[in-house]
Amino acid sequence: MKIRLLAGLLALGITAMGCGGATVDTSTSSAAPDAGASASGTTAGTVKIAINPWVGYEASANVVAYLLKNELGYEVELPEIKEQLAWEGFETGDVDVIIENWGHPDLKKQFIEEKKVAVEAGSTGNKGVIGWYIPKWMADEHPGITDWKNLNKYAELFETSESGDKGQLLFGDPSYVSNEAALINNLKLDYKIVTGGSEAALIKGAQQAQAQKKPLLFYFWDPHWLFSQTELVRVNLPPYTEGCDADPKKVACDYPEMDLDKIVSKRFADTGGKAYELIKNFTWTNEDQNAVADDMTNNGMTGEEAAKKWIEANPAKWQAWIPK
Repeated sequence: MKIRLLAGLLALGITAMGCGGATVDTSTSSAAPDAGASASGTTAGTVKIAINPWVGYEASANVVAYLLKNELGYEVELPEIKEQLAWEGFETGDVDVIIENWGHPDLKKQFIEEKKVAVEAGSTGNKGVIGWYIPKWMADEHPGITDWKNLNKYAELFETSESGDKGQLLFGDPSYVSNEAALINNLKLDYKIVTGGSEAALIKGAQQAQAQKKPLLFYFWDPHWLFSQTELVRVNLPPYTEGCDADPKKVACDYPEMDLDKIVSKRFADTGGKAYELIKNFTWTNEDQNAVADDMTNNGMTGEEAAKKWIEANPAKWQAWIPK
């Protein structure tokens, strides 16, 4: 299965921007953790959780980081790193944890099976869906527009100054690895990918399209808080079947629903103690993640503040993650 697929067209890199609530200290090396903070006030160790560029990931990372710090006495670093570089961090020691992985069988083969520097750490509980979406008003006004076979008939609706005489398919962060170019080519669609540059650009586009009744076809994913505030409808691409995305250049099918999982470095799995146990035990729902992400994005909270709010409201859930 090939998925959330953050990007192949442009080089991946580390961003300079810090996340809400995160403290990045690259001079600190990870240490084999103890049982918790000692009486002298020393920490149990340092855990490095990579932050990939979408708010749902940040929500999960901040909740786990809050518990590591406040329940188990660890220091936590949250460096913002694009997906592929985060996997490379397992080998260099710069990353202990990827808290939300969207498939990546190629990276699993490279870093888990071949290099043996990473291991799977179980499901996050989140179900991930990638697809093409339009605002609901378009589906209401144009019956049939959600069938990919009819997209060329409606291409003119989606033309923009950036797409010229083709329909626009709005994309997000250029580091997202995706099947969009292959889908347009193999399904012979009269569309052009226009890169908005970020998750925020996709959100703004969707909100404006709904509020101003502007046509928009765009790449997006669930879980995401946006679905609770803006009515969106998914376009039906040819159904996913096992192996239909095996060759990236020949993909002509929709994305599958994924069971998102956690990946950790082999060294961290062997020496991470209670920190590793907490991360293995961490599992929650799309609704849980969306609540934290919504507070971070729309309610003026830092990642740490949003995590604290969720933790105070859901003790039974997170207490089950804490190692005995």
